[in-house]
Amino acid sequence: MTTTDMRPINEHALTDTDHDTALDGDLRVATTRRVGRLNTASLRKVIEPDTDVAGALGPGQVFATELSVTADLDLELTDEQKVRLSREEIASVTVAGIRFEAILMSGFAEQVAHSSAIGDPRIVYMLHEIGEETRHSRLFLRLVEQLAPTAKSPADHGVANFLFRHVTRALIHRPATLCALVLAGEEIPDLLQKKLVEHPDTDPFLKSVNRYHRQEEARHLAYARMVLPELWEEASWVDRVTVRHLLPFIIRTMFDWMVHPGVFETVGLPAMTTWRAVTKSRHQRDMRHQAIRPVLAALVTSGVIPTGRVTRAWRRLCGVDRFGQPVGS
Repeated sequence: MTTTDMRPINEHALTDTDHDTALDGDLRVATTRRVGRLNTASLRKVIEPDTDVAGALGPGQVFATELSVTADLDLELTDEQKVRLSREEIASVTVAGIRFEAILMSGFAEQVAHSSAIGDPRIVYMLHEIGEETRHSRLFLRLVEQLAPTAKSPADHGVANFLFRHVTRALIHRPATLCALVLAGEEIPDLLQKKLVEHPDTDPFLKSVNRYHRQEEARHLAYARMVLPELWEEASWVDRVTVRHLLPFIIRTMFDWMVHPGVFETVGLPAMTTWRAVTKSRHQRDMRHQAIRPVLAALVTSGVIPTGRVTRAWRRLCGVDRFGQPVGS
């Protein structure tokens, strides 16, 4: 994949939010109206995964080898190893998704608990999203159970787990940071799921799970983009520094650990050596750029990062220059 396949940061059509803001002259009023429409859409599109996304994974490899994080490594794996690796990869990504959605719900729950305007449409939407995320997580747990993974993640214990706990607790107390993280946490799996859905060799049930998840996550992305400008206006200096300079490192860690080192050990590969090779591969670099450049685009559009002043951390994460334009190949 080359940079010509990726969405440029400065190519955005005028959105409904832009029109609303121009007409009303009041960002908050315009956002309130749009969030109200999202609430209506959420009411009309309630999907119960236990009944509406029925089925189970078939035996064997659940997605094509060319979509594996190891695609660039020229590994000589047996058919049995390819089957195991595909199932362990999906399980690792799915568990990471469950944990991310728990962080999102924790942050929303705190905002609901501390809100002085409990009837605000934003609070209503947060409750819709919490409900949708719990349904996603229940389906994901069902998927993990069927995959029956055996890989053990190094992040489940020791220093890595200590850092994970403390960083996530800090993130949920910073609304602007949490909102930007939500954009990354939705854009990354959306790209992965899009590729799985479009590939003819993906397991049919896995396709169904991904289609369902992408349908509701589209609204979650829309909400995050809507409220980011007003959250930024109210953000503390700590929140602002975190978004502009620290969040790229958090997102990079989140991206790299979606498939953790223990996955490779299950097929007889050296865990940390293979994982490091994966994180440095062109395949993963291009996936990261393609997934996260839209996040940077949203930050620039919202005024979080001034045009022409993309910080070094974001430039390295997304492979862009200070204007947000792709560099390299």
